[in-house]
Order: sequence, then structure tokens, then C-alpha cells
Amino acid sequence: MIGSTRRIRVFVHRAPVDMRKSYDSLGALVTSALGGDLLGGDVFVFVGRDRRRAKALHWDGTGMCIYQKRLSKGRFAAPWARPGTEPLALTSTELALFFEGSELVGRMPLSPKAWVA
Repeated sequence: MIGSTRRIRVFVHRAPVDMRKSYDSLGALVTSALGGDLLGGDVFVFVGRDRRRAKALHWDGTGMCIYQKRLSKGRFAAPWARPGTEPLALTSTELALFFEGSELVGRMPLSPKAWVA
């Protein structure tokens, strides 16, 4: 989905979001609620209250991209049901599983920790 040769950080907003929001409204949430840098290249994910729709906001270096998915069956994981108040951090693999509708995303680490020399 979001391809890159560099490591991409993914942050999920922990509260339900109105899925009618566009680039500017979601960008305001990135800076105010998530404390992120909108133009830093990170991916910011937002989930609707009914958990059938999700959006991801990403700066690819040339412009702002917004990815949206609506599930026909099942629901996205509910980030607000997970313990903690800071944004939920995912790996790019977990992001792919999230957009497939996996309920395991956020419950436990699904990817190994980064290797350190």
C-alpha cells in the first residue's frame, strides 16, 4: 500500500474520528492531538466510530496523500479500546494487517523489535 525503502513510522489516533474530515481537518488533528509533524513522512491513521471506515494521512515528499478504506465485512480494530493515552505506534506490516481488518493489531506486538547492532 504505502511503499518505501526507508522505515516508516505509523501512529494511530486513539479516539474515533468523523470520517467526513479531509486533509486539513485530519492534519490539524495530527499536530494538535498526536503532536506529530505532518510533513515528516510518518503515516497517521484515523478510525471512524462505527469502525467500518479508516483513513491514513501521509506526506510522500511531493504532496499529501490520503488513503481511505471501508470494510464490507468485519470492523477495524478499535484503538480507543487499547490501554494508554499516547498514539498507538504500528510497524508498516501491522499497518497492512490493520487495513485488512485484523483485530489482533494493537493487542500485542505482531512484528519483532528492530535489530540493533
